[in-house]
Amino acid sequence: MSIKLRLTILNFLQFFVFGTWLLSFGKYMGATLHFEGTQIGAIFMTLGIASLFMPALLGIIADRWTGPNRLFAASHIIGAVFLYFMAQQTDFDGLYIFTLLYLMFYMPTIALDNTISYCIMNNNDMDVVKEFPPIRVWGTIGFILATWVTDYFGWGINVNQFYFAAGASVVLGLFTLTLPNCAIEKDSAKKTLVQALGLDAFVLFKDRKMAIFFIFSMLLGAALQITNMWGEAFLHDFSKFSEFKETFIVAHNGIVMSISQISETIFILTIPFFLKKYGIKKVMLMSMLAWFLRFALFGIGSPVGIGAAFLILSMIVYGMAFDFFNISGSLFVELEADPKIRASAQGLFIIMTNGLGAMIGAYGSGYIIDLFTKNGDKDWSTIWFVFAAYSITIAVLFALLFKYKHDPDKIKEIKH
Repeated sequence: MSIKLRLTILNFLQFFVFGTWLLSFGKYMGATLHFEGTQIGAIFMTLGIASLFMPALLGIIADRWTGPNRLFAASHIIGAVFLYFMAQQTDFDGLYIFTLLYLMFYMPTIALDNTISYCIMNNNDMDVVKEFPPIRVWGTIGFILATWVTDYFGWGINVNQFYFAAGASVVLGLFTLTLPNCAIEKDSAKKTLVQALGLDAFVLFKDRKMAIFFIFSMLLGAALQITNMWGEAFLHDFSKFSEFKETFIVAHNGIVMSISQISETIFILTIPFFLKKYGIKKVMLMSMLAWFLRFALFGIGSPVGIGAAFLILSMIVYGMAFDFFNISGSLFVELEADPKIRASAQGLFIIMTNGLGAMIGAYGSGYIIDLFTKNGDKDWSTIWFVFAAYSITIAVLFALLFKYKHDPDKIKEIKH
């Protein structure tokens, strides 16, 4: 089996594991466990909590003691155990604890996946810039296919999604042990604890432009997980109405939601054109406006007729909303941060978006859900319009406060 194929399988399984349960988790907690919105939001906050410190901590362990391969494999096998226990929980406290424990081991593997891929490719004289993107795109495909399987078998509203994820996680952990080993990097092992944790990047907050950028990264990061949390639950709730219950959008809401990930794979290819022509600030504004459309279209959508078209259009604009913010934001950090702290700065960007931002979005959205829920019925249109208003407010403030002059030649200087 070629190195490229083995790395493709690695990336496919990495996100296949996540796709088995992430989109359907909120639906399961609401429809099956009957949790309140703030409870669901609190459990989704564990994703942000785990993203704050665990990737850095496990990165230190990989750099100094075990190497990435064995740590990656161990994380997935241990994670499979916690997925099994997630399936046993029916109360809030139990599910919260085991979800947090699982994500403390899963979230660091996203970075370790990249570390292993880059290491093996470099050791085999492969062109990382040219050959990694076609490998990494199979991660998104894996996420999509896992979502389809969970939806097809109806596991999204029962614990089988966790058993399915646990099985895939064990397979991935064992498969990783067959890959070429990546040695501990001596330079990484010499880093101070402050450098390894990425704390040296906080010096960037002294720069007004960077401070504004990171604050808005956190605010927009709050939007990133909202439709992952509530999208399937929203579509599933249409089953309460007889005229919608048998429609494809309601019966196979997981497959419909996965159109968002398909859109991701398409929009990511357009980023070089948009960045060169319009610049980072305008591309990020496009992302914010796309988030506004994502939520507003959910607010006016329904499973039939023109309403169905609005829902599908919302799935399509998700690709622009997600990719244009994450990729252009990462490139902005690459351009503006001092090369000595560039890796730490990228880590800070992740902390602000997937850590603090995700935590704010998870709990805040849960509060909004409960605020517009009466007698168990959610006023979904109003809920989505509140999220849309939040997104457009961020866009206006960002346009006014963030000052950045587009330089097409500077974009060309980025090397990966």
